[in-house]
Amino acid sequence: MSDKRTEIGEIGEFGLIDHLSEKIIIKHNSTLRGIGDDAAVIEAGDHVKVVTTDLLLEGVHFDLSYAPLPHLGFKAVAVNVSDIAAMNAIPKQITVSIALSNRFSVEAVDALYSGINAAAEHYGVDVIGGDTTASRSGLVISITAIGDAKKEQLSFRSGAKVNDIVCVTGDLGGALVGLQILEREKQVYLANPEMTPELDGFQYVTGRQLRPEARMDIIHELREMEVVPTSMIDVSDGLASELFHICKASGVGVTIYEDKLPIDKQTFDTAVELNLDPITCVLNGGEDYELLFTIDQKDFSKLEKHPDIHFIGHVTKAEDGKLMVTKSGTVVSLKAQGWKHF
Repeated sequence: MSDKRTEIGEIGEFGLIDHLSEKIIIKHNSTLRGIGDDAAVIEAGDHVKVVTTDLLLEGVHFDLSYAPLPHLGFKAVAVNVSDIAAMNAIPKQITVSIALSNRFSVEAVDALYSGINAAAEHYGVDVIGGDTTASRSGLVISITAIGDAKKEQLSFRSGAKVNDIVCVTGDLGGALVGLQILEREKQVYLANPEMTPELDGFQYVTGRQLRPEARMDIIHELREMEVVPTSMIDVSDGLASELFHICKASGVGVTIYEDKLPIDKQTFDTAVELNLDPITCVLNGGEDYELLFTIDQKDFSKLEKHPDIHFIGHVTKAEDGKLMVTKSGTVVSLKAQGWKHF
């Protein structure tokens, strides 16, 4: 009888991470936080170093038929900076590793690096090394980001407390809707190469997909206002999925309100045009790279008038579950249907 084979798809990305984490033993006291948050935390004297890494693969995370190389370079840095931001830390350095097939010219690599260098300048980080190698399956980009913070400034997924206020920055769902538009226009082009892509009126949503922004502006403002979120995560896999992560790590439940969820008008209108439910896009879209965080009620007055921080709910006891109150007042259970990698 053959050994049982478990498909990765059966347990999913997060199940695989949990499975691998069980076999990892931390040996050094200087490793303050390992797997399980947006970044690892390493002791560094009176400060800590925060380290994260992300992998972007052609055909999985991006499609070069509509993703310009400079935008892709910028996005590759931004998604790593976003993980540093989600720890309430400040990014300082990045390493960049790329694997290339022979269809890429020096000029193409220059175009990619123009975006990487623009993002490094924008976020104030130094490019300090990396690796290059050949690839037989298209372009692969791996970036590691290193950030800095004082221990008391850090925010983890595990710090949410009952009655904390749930906050999110910006607006949500745009990146998913932008991806649907880009894919639609790609299919039109493939069917008839004479056709010009119809992207007028969709600049905001396609920009959310092709060149997202890490919300370091919010991190700097929180520092100025002396607000340390009790928990925080970035919205890369969808709002509902990220809420589940915070609830699991903190041992709590959550209630959010549909009428408080932030969605841009272009995102809403385009979702309707594509026969997508706008609220489903907000809850399960992913790749918006906004910040989802919780704050103590005493900090509410400091953020109350902030134009780009939205108060969408509150933290509850774990046994109360993960709920959303709809616009009609109906209470429904949240479902995390974020991006499936396997």
